[in-house]
Amino acid sequence: MTSHRITLLAGDGIGPEIMAVARQLLDAVSRRHGFGLVYDEQPMGGAAIDSCGEPLPSSTLQSCRDSEAVLLAAIGSPQYDSLPRAQRPESGLLALRSGLELFANLRPVKIMPALANASSLKPEVIEGVDLLVVRELTGGVYFGNPKGRVEANGQVRAFNTMAYSDYEIDRIAQVAFEQALQRRGRLCSVDKANVLDVSQLWRERVEAIGAAYPTVELSHMYVDNAAMQLVRAPRQFDVILTSNLFGDILSDEAAMLTGSIGMLPSASLGSKGPGLFEPIHGSAPDIAGQDRANPMAMVLSAAMLLRVGLGQEAAAAELEAAVERTLAAGYRTGDLMAEGCTRLGCGAMGDQLLAALEG
Repeated sequence: MTSHRITLLAGDGIGPEIMAVARQLLDAVSRRHGFGLVYDEQPMGGAAIDSCGEPLPSSTLQSCRDSEAVLLAAIGSPQYDSLPRAQRPESGLLALRSGLELFANLRPVKIMPALANASSLKPEVIEGVDLLVVRELTGGVYFGNPKGRVEANGQVRAFNTMAYSDYEIDRIAQVAFEQALQRRGRLCSVDKANVLDVSQLWRERVEAIGAAYPTVELSHMYVDNAAMQLVRAPRQFDVILTSNLFGDILSDEAAMLTGSIGMLPSASLGSKGPGLFEPIHGSAPDIAGQDRANPMAMVLSAAMLLRVGLGQEAAAAELEAAVERTLAAGYRTGDLMAEGCTRLGCGAMGDQLLAALEG
C-alpha cells in the first residue's frame, strides 16, 4: 500500500480544533482509497514559542523538509504582539516559506451553490464563479532592496523597492500556465505596465513564457481594472497571475466573493520539495477552545494537499464533495448561519462532514 508522510502544524488559536477535524477526514478518505498517511505533528507559531522559545524550531523545519506535504492550521495571537518582530509567530511562517523555498501561492475561489446568498454581491453576479489566483510569494516590494527610512532637513522619508528578476517572473508564470492547462485554459496576467518598469518586464516575460503554451488563452489587465472586474463580473476569470503585492490584495478581495473567509484553502509551492497547505483565515483567538470554529477551509486545504501535494485526485474530490453535500443539507457553523439552517459547532460539523463522506 502506498504511504505518504505529512507534517501537521496545528499552531495556535482554533488551529488544534480544525486540525483534528481535518485529520479525521484524511484518515477516512485515505482508507477508502487504499493509501496510508503517516503524520508527524510539530509545534509552530505561538505554540512553538511557548514550548521551544522560537516560532519555527529547526526540528519543525526539518520535519517539513522530510515530508511529502505540510498541512498548517493557523498561527498567531495578540499575546505575542509585544515580542520583537523576529520572534513573533508570523516571522515563523515567513521563515517556513523561505526554508521550503515556496514562491507560488495558489488560492482557489469557488462559489458553492448552497452559499450563493452568503456573499455581499448579488447571486446572479457570483453564480458559477470558479477562479484561481496565482500569486508570486517571495519577490516584489515586500522583499526588494533598498528599503528603510531616512531623516534629512527635519523630514522623515520611508521607502521600499518593487523589484523582480526575469527568472522570478518566469517560474511563477510557468506555474500559472500549468494550472490553466488543468482548468479552462484561460490566464489573465495582472500588472501595472502603463506606469511601472517592473510591470513592463513582468508583461514581457509572461508573454515569452506563454509562447510555450499555445492552447492557453493569455490576456493582460491593469491591477486597478482587475480589482473592479472582480466585483463587477468575476465569472470572466479562470486563472489570475500576479505579483506579490497585487496578489496579496486581489486574493483577499476574491476571497470575499464567497461570503466567508472561513471557506477558502490555499497552497504554497516551490520548484521542488513539499508544498504548504493552509486555510487563509487566521487563528481567531477570540473563539479558540469554544467549539465555534468553521473547519471547512481546513478540510478543503487537506483536499488541496491530496490533489496537488500527493496526486490523490479521487480522494481530494471526495473531500470536496463531502463539504458541498454538508452545506446542501443545511448544516452551518456560526459564520455561515442563515435562516432555516442547522447551526453546529466545530466538532459536530466534523461529524457531519464524515457522515457525508462515508454516506
